[in-house]
Amino acid sequence: MEPVRTCIGCRSRAPRSSLLRVVAQHTRVLADTSAVLPGRGAWLHPRLECFRLAQRRRAFGRALRVSGELDTSDVENRLNG
Repeated sequence: MEPVRTCIGCRSRAPRSSLLRVVAQHTRVLADTSAVLPGRGAWLHPRLECFRLAQRRRAFGRALRVSGELDTSDVENRLNG
């Protein structure tokens, strides 16, 4: 049975393989496509709608337990293609 994670944007549960892991390194949020980067990770559907919801709800800082302003441009650029 595959592990299930919760998307920080839409808050729905999905198999880990269908979600994108993101991690915070300093003040940047990076897309961790191979799910091996060190640190606390959060999971997000690879869709702009979920990304925008997570930004609006300020979910990145809470989920990654980072205070202050976070640069999410790396994840946004990856989702835009």
